[in-house]
Amino acid sequence: MVAHLAGVRDSVLDRAELAAGDTVLDVGCGDGLIAFGAIDRVGPDGKVIFSDVSPELLAVCRQQAVEIGVMDCCEFVQASADGLDAVADGSVDAITTRSVLIYVGDKSACFHEFYRVLRTGGRLSVFEPINGYPLWEADNTYCGYDVGPVAELSAKLTAVYDRIQPSKADPMTDFDERDLLRAAERAGFTEIHLELRADIEPQLPPTTWEGFLNSAPNPLLPTHAEAWAATLSADEAERFAAHLRPLVESGTGRHRLAIAHLWATKR
Repeated sequence: MVAHLAGVRDSVLDRAELAAGDTVLDVGCGDGLIAFGAIDRVGPDGKVIFSDVSPELLAVCRQQAVEIGVMDCCEFVQASADGLDAVADGSVDAITTRSVLIYVGDKSACFHEFYRVLRTGGRLSVFEPINGYPLWEADNTYCGYDVGPVAELSAKLTAVYDRIQPSKADPMTDFDERDLLRAAERAGFTEIHLELRADIEPQLPPTTWEGFLNSAPNPLLPTHAEAWAATLSADEAERFAAHLRPLVESGTGRHRLAIAHLWATKR
């Protein structure tokens, strides 16, 4: 996981084309994966703005910046991706963001804000999972596993998730890479590039049963254990687990993933 995240960080920063002395705005900085990676690239004369809706996460980043002695080149702003009011027009050289737009309903507003705060010649680098892609999988599957023999139990669980997060209306699943391109162009960007990586593989990563039960299809949904407890009887849960556990522990399923990386320049 560490190696994967380091690769994502480097990919986002490479496409932002950072230079010494740049001011970088990391939108939805989280625990600082991208923003801290930008510090070495902009050097002592540059600045990295950590932006997030969560004051708790900003506090974590601030403490880390103190501990590693980089506070002089850091700024911290509490703001949402679609409301960067604390950032002045044309004040940053580059914007980075990773897995943030999936939480925002009005993605067009985000791109308009990105365009507004970038200087002429400024660069935007956006990395987003296309979460609707796994939803295309065949019927009688649960998280990529074939649950045909217990399909009626899987349907109960799927209905729970659909009520919480309707696939056609929830910000996490209601868009694809074409929507990102459209939003960027409508915001004013005239030089835009996008790469889509989509994978279907005949094997899921094997995992422990406890690890699977305590994970969730995505961060906004209950864990599998929570959904089962709220939906299935004890006998149903036991039957579902008896079928699913060997598949989970052996990785016998189908892995589906799509990632879009968009980068653009304000001309």
